[in-house]
Amino acid sequence: MSSQPAGRQQPGRLRLAIARGFTRVEDVLYIGLGVLLALSAAALLVSTAAAYGKSVLTGATVPSIVSLLDRLLLILMIVELLYTVQVSFREHTLVPEPFLIVGLIAVTRRILVVTAEFATILEKGNDAAFRNAMYELGLLTAMIVALVISLRLLRKRGEVPPSKPPD
Repeated sequence: MSSQPAGRQQPGRLRLAIARGFTRVEDVLYIGLGVLLALSAAALLVSTAAAYGKSVLTGATVPSIVSLLDRLLLILMIVELLYTVQVSFREHTLVPEPFLIVGLIAVTRRILVVTAEFATILEKGNDAAFRNAMYELGLLTAMIVALVISLRLLRKRGEVPPSKPPD
């Protein structure tokens, strides 16, 4: 027999049932999010492959190459987000490391785009635009340092993300 009165057991069961319901809803949402991310990455990959083929046939220019690189890094970000959703679905916990990696990819993506646009900025002779680009690069560099330090601190603390399951 339980040491709790009969009235105390009912709220415990109700809470458990509600928690299970929320877990099921969370799982359905993670599955939906994962499917949408996977479809988005696949569509972007097909689009990028077509743009690459067109670029090769017409003669690749610097802006077209930068655009392709930008798209490829966006696909990489989506795939990393998909991994984050997978870990969250499997472990039912939010792991910060994949988000930091997505941030690093996003900052790297922006740095590549800004530096590729330097040639255009310099040709126009726009000093204000050049100065703004330099400020942006400085801020992006600081963000990379902060994100890398955060990743290092997480690893030193022993908070390693769950490993990917074997194929």
